[in-house]
Amino acid sequence: MKESQNNALNGNFLCGVVEGFYGRPWTADQRKLLFKRMNKFGLNTYLYAPKDDAKHRAFWRDLYSVEEAENLTSLITAAESCGITFIYALSPGLDLTFSSSKEVSCLKRKLQQVATFGCKAFSLLFDDIEPEMNEADKEVFQSFAHAQVSVTNETFQHLNQPVFLFCPTEYCASRAVPNVKDSGYLNTIGAKLLPGVQILWTGPKVVSKKISIQSIQDISKVLHRSPVLWDNYHANDYDQKRIFLGPYDGRSTQLIPQLGGVLSNPNCEYEANFIALHTLAQWSQSKPIESSKDTVAENDSITSDIRLETEIDDDDDVDAVSPVPGAYQPKLALNVAIRDWMEEFYRQRTADNRTVSLHKIVPPCPGVPSASQITTCMSVTPTTTSTTVGAKTLIVPPISAITNQIVGDMPANFDSYIQPSMSNQPVNSLLGPPCADADIDSIESDTDSKEPMECVPTTDNEDIKTDNEYFKEEKDTDSDQMQIDTDDADKLSEASVGNSGIKSEDRLTHEDIQLLVDLFYLPFEHGSKGIHLLQEFYWLKTNANIVTENRKNQEQSNEKISEWFSRATAFENTVKDVGRMADRLFKIPNRALLYDLHPYLWDMRGILSLLNSFVKWLGIYYIQRAKNLLCLYLVV
Repeated sequence: MKESQNNALNGNFLCGVVEGFYGRPWTADQRKLLFKRMNKFGLNTYLYAPKDDAKHRAFWRDLYSVEEAENLTSLITAAESCGITFIYALSPGLDLTFSSSKEVSCLKRKLQQVATFGCKAFSLLFDDIEPEMNEADKEVFQSFAHAQVSVTNETFQHLNQPVFLFCPTEYCASRAVPNVKDSGYLNTIGAKLLPGVQILWTGPKVVSKKISIQSIQDISKVLHRSPVLWDNYHANDYDQKRIFLGPYDGRSTQLIPQLGGVLSNPNCEYEANFIALHTLAQWSQSKPIESSKDTVAENDSITSDIRLETEIDDDDDVDAVSPVPGAYQPKLALNVAIRDWMEEFYRQRTADNRTVSLHKIVPPCPGVPSASQITTCMSVTPTTTSTTVGAKTLIVPPISAITNQIVGDMPANFDSYIQPSMSNQPVNSLLGPPCADADIDSIESDTDSKEPMECVPTTDNEDIKTDNEYFKEEKDTDSDQMQIDTDDADKLSEASVGNSGIKSEDRLTHEDIQLLVDLFYLPFEHGSKGIHLLQEFYWLKTNANIVTENRKNQEQSNEKISEWFSRATAFENTVKDVGRMADRLFKIPNRALLYDLHPYLWDMRGILSLLNSFVKWLGIYYIQRAKNLLCLYLVV
């Protein structure tokens, strides 16, 4: 991919990252690494807007201290050196009195201070606030929109009309009252806001599955300008047990000339965003599909609608079509991103003082959360749901009910082994010593990528194990059963692992990373291997009774039984593949990447271990039941 490649369609197209999620903000070191990565990908814009950074939102009036100013200046300088536009944002909407000249002066003074640090682009955000004015503002302004426009225009002019972004309170179609076209708020914003101010928009929903060209044209008419897309497609701050590693998708490249830019608001875990940003860059640099319809290059992954809001989808008019040569294709983009991401796993990188708390007593098997707590991307609702592939409809099994049979009565406060915690208290990510540029460069060492390794499924001519052989527990399979040593806490606290000491069989392969991505794919879509696990488990559970059927046709019955045990063996092998992938991941020298992914993968291993144990129990249960019935029959 060419570095810093300009968009051929629009030289002013803003494309990059918005650090706009709730939760722990990224560190200064991570942001500097991000700027270098964005430069390499060809992205050009970073919007500083961490919701829980103290002086961005909660204490927006407070000026920066000397130490904070030095660190923020260092960030702005680092971004500029990488060719990245650094946009500084404030979110004053929680308690700003729009009619108070003192409050407005305080706002302008804060932004003016940041301008002295070298910042040349700014933003005011009025998202996620109550859409009502206080009594003092009601006496001065006709509406909430008029109040926001007044303060924004005054601030924009005070700063000599720089690059300026504005986030409205109605920032997506589902929040427009009563709708986008008839929203008094949006029409006022579009008509009254100065033309030089660009407006942020998230699409049909807060997290939009698809964004059609028509929907962007509609909002552009209302706003009297092309919106800048604040894209929450990879955001995971609304669910602490989910992470999204899949490619950028659901947006036709025909949107590019219709937009002022696209800024991805990605996973809270910095290291988990390589694929999201890599594929966004590929999307922005791809050839637009010339068609009168809203089209998206075909993605053959199995999709499953996960409703994030109660509104009915109004964006399903984006029809999948066959890929067009030169067009963005998510699957191909993902493969390219995985190839490049593999290098990152074997960079020597410390955890930057970030630690993972482990229990002193390690259980022999990963703790498995109760059914109500399983909310990873592999979890499903208690009711059976369907998912479509082309014209076919596939059944996704109701797993949670089965999980309750296995888990039983667990404590209400039982949680997974380790899980990232979210604090309600704002933090200050600008305090602490910044990473020197020399240190940043030193950890950017290159390594050779490895060849992919295919996961070999059970074949038809493979020897089928007998009932006793299949369910026989071997003493030396602790690793396959996902047990860990009691010194794992010490291993996780190591600063780095020597790359030269890693054996070739312990190195991650392209197939391993593909499996990892499939397990944690996208908010509306499971990866192909993830959905395959769900379908196989459902088949094994619903067909376990064939093991004990009264065999009228002995040959046919044996074939069915053999198929069940063969598929059970294949299911166990896939679970073992996940375990081997996790063990290899545990040995990578990039500890920062490991620490970001480990909590999610640990939970996934626990869930799969439970399902695999349940499958084994099904075979043992039905076999034993058949034997008991036979004994009873002989006695009678």
